[in-house]
Amino acid sequence: MIHCEGLVKIYKTEEIEVVALQGLNITVAKGEMMAIIGNSGSGKSTLLNILGGLDRPSAGQVQVGEWNLLKITDEELVRYKRETVGFIWQNNARNLVPYLTALENVEMPMMLSGKYDRPYAKQLLEWVGLKERVNNKLQQLSGGEQQRVAIAIALANRPSMLLADEPTGSVDTRTSDMIMDIFRRLNRELGVTIVIVTHDMTLVSKVDRVVAIRDGMTSTEFIKRNPNLDQSEAEAQAAAGKSTIHDVHEEYVVLDRAGRLQIPRTYLQALGIEGKASMEFDGEKIIIRPPKALG
Repeated sequence: MIHCEGLVKIYKTEEIEVVALQGLNITVAKGEMMAIIGNSGSGKSTLLNILGGLDRPSAGQVQVGEWNLLKITDEELVRYKRETVGFIWQNNARNLVPYLTALENVEMPMMLSGKYDRPYAKQLLEWVGLKERVNNKLQQLSGGEQQRVAIAIALANRPSMLLADEPTGSVDTRTSDMIMDIFRRLNRELGVTIVIVTHDMTLVSKVDRVVAIRDGMTSTEFIKRNPNLDQSEAEAQAAAGKSTIHDVHEEYVVLDRAGRLQIPRTYLQALGIEGKASMEFDGEKIIIRPPKALG
């Protein structure tokens, strides 16, 4: 569904140039539900904006389904945003029109695209657990209910991909779990590809694959050992206050086509490596050490 290779995004002003993505590589399979994590400024939101058609890449390759987002025209971009991708913001104000009811909010993108379907709009609200709230105005809904309306809106035009930017960042733990359950059900029953950007480590235990981005590049991946297991192990550990990602996922370092990888800064600092390192292959593994002192 998504294939990015050597993806670059540069923001320029008269005084400064910022490289937000520095040759990022990522592939997401059709029908996959996965998460992207990274610190503030790592490039994860920039990637999401490019995939959502909200920003243009500077260089590299970025393909979403049939669409080449590096060469897409403005007219095609409108179609792409209407038909292929649904976007959920952390800030409910960006998802919702306050003076409309929940149902009218879901119907609006249908009307804009010429695909008005009231029964489907009602069905979406039922899927997100708001069957009895379809005629409520937004001020009559809680923050968690508003976020569930936002999910229904994002699905209104039957997109093949759903992008969620910190979808549980402004709700409590119980509502967060409910939203993730909705995502899992939609992913399973509708086959929609779901990409979640988050810094919440309890969320990433609930997806099969997690990609970590650091300094505008893909650094590591966490892949669930057995994606067919239920969530009981992760939920039990989360209830005990333990970080679950290392317990239920295997961690892999990501290599690009040129064989480059990112070594975590904490590892380098622990070894006193700065600028250069000694590397050797002993027949079974690659060993990286601080350089030997000269003389």
